[in-house]
Amino acid sequence: MDLGALQNNVNTTLDNLYQGSLEQERARSLPNGNAFPLNERGDKADVLAGSDMKRSQPLLIHMNRKLKEEEPRASSLPSIPNPFPELCSPSNSPILSSPTAGQGPQREGGSHVVKVFSEDGTCRSVEVTAGATARHVCEMLVQKTHALHDDSWSLVELHQHLALERCLEDHESVVEVQSTWPVGGDCKFFFRKNFAKYELFKSSPQSLFPEVMVSSCLDANKGMSHSELIQNFLNSGSCPEIQGFLHLKEAGRKVWKRFYFSLRRSGLYYSTKGTSKDPRHLQYFADLNESNIYYITQGKKYYGTPTEYSFCIKPYKVRSGTKGLKLFCSEEEQSRTCWMAAFRLFKYGVQLYRNYQQSQSRHSQLAWIGTTPLRSVSDNTLVAMDFSGCTGRVIENPNEALTAALEEAQAWRKKTSHRYSLPTPCQSSPLSTAIHRTQPWFHGRISREDSQRLIIQQGLVDGVFLVRDSQRNPKGFVLSLCHLQKVKHYLILPSEEEGRLYFTMDDGQTRFTDLIQLVEFHQINRGILPCKLRHYCTCVAL
Repeated sequence: MDLGALQNNVNTTLDNLYQGSLEQERARSLPNGNAFPLNERGDKADVLAGSDMKRSQPLLIHMNRKLKEEEPRASSLPSIPNPFPELCSPSNSPILSSPTAGQGPQREGGSHVVKVFSEDGTCRSVEVTAGATARHVCEMLVQKTHALHDDSWSLVELHQHLALERCLEDHESVVEVQSTWPVGGDCKFFFRKNFAKYELFKSSPQSLFPEVMVSSCLDANKGMSHSELIQNFLNSGSCPEIQGFLHLKEAGRKVWKRFYFSLRRSGLYYSTKGTSKDPRHLQYFADLNESNIYYITQGKKYYGTPTEYSFCIKPYKVRSGTKGLKLFCSEEEQSRTCWMAAFRLFKYGVQLYRNYQQSQSRHSQLAWIGTTPLRSVSDNTLVAMDFSGCTGRVIENPNEALTAALEEAQAWRKKTSHRYSLPTPCQSSPLSTAIHRTQPWFHGRISREDSQRLIIQQGLVDGVFLVRDSQRNPKGFVLSLCHLQKVKHYLILPSEEEGRLYFTMDDGQTRFTDLIQLVEFHQINRGILPCKLRHYCTCVAL
């Protein structure tokens, strides 16, 4: 007998055993139980003998045989790639797996997509890791837009439905901030400059913290002067107390009431009895560590604020709606700036100064990429010198120093006027009337209100400026400048002399061949302006 016949015989025997086992199961399951099926030969004993074998054994052998027969058949099929691999693994499927609530779209490796907007309405999607900070995102956008790198670029969080905005600190996680937004809301990130972000470490402390708003809550600081107290606060993190009157909107009502507030390390308090700071009269109002402070951009429209200098304390637990917001309004811009700067210092402490030091170190490392870096010395350390003789001498007389400065400015104007002058006198040079349009500080035909809004958004710091077309004089221009936290506007008019076109702001006493020369002069000399031009407002297209 050959092997093929033997294998067929074994398979037939196994099939008979399997069939008999099934018939035996059917007979035992009958309700009367007295009908016993016989095999093909009519021998009941053979069936009983077969019942000694385990009923599951023929089934397993039979199924294994079938699987062995199907394996080569399946392996013989061609390999076809799956066109939808993500649907085969629910853990990797964006449809079957539910993402974390409140977060943006995720990518492999824990990455997130953050959408950032610019002032002109353009936007760019940036893929970042879960731990990416606001400083990291700003550096990415600076590189992508080929903008000049400095420490004033910031990421601004905007809640349009609440008219709230704030500048993110450099160490804050962008993904964590985005996760606090309501699903389907109109919250956005804006990429813009904020020259006031580190102004508290650059300018005089007295300009940010008025003496009437600062008092020490430590006995060791009682004998310090105002400037020493503020400087000690910035250096060591001690706790002066910020105090003053603020208008407060009562919860659930449209009424604004005036209270005396005190900001301490433990939180914000208000007095129920005038200006008394007795513990019996102080009521705890807000926690610093569980809240963020925001500017209110349209306070009168949305909240009916009594003045334009309003701000808001928004607790972390408030995601949408006005319920839970703590709305304040101050009498002037200096008071609002003081409260907001103190809130940042009390909440973040020395971390703010570390952010400032890191931004300065990065700026010094990348200074060779942009223009010539600004001088690190203060204007107070500069002295007037006279080099008319064989050796130079220091001019100690203030009147003589002023005369020398005016003579130097006049010589500079003559030199640059000769450099910029055209070989043939013409009534109106196309170059002098259009060259300024290529400069980042020129903003074209924007209104007076838009220029003020742009300067306020980019920081009310002395020397922030922009140049725009005049709305009243079609041939003139306007220089909008910030000084002492107020925006002032100076008219620039064209004038003509001997067939040449000049630009002036003082009725022809100081003349410039074009607007670039005018701006460059006032970046070095104050002239008729209250301060020098330091920072120009700019907008980048993402």
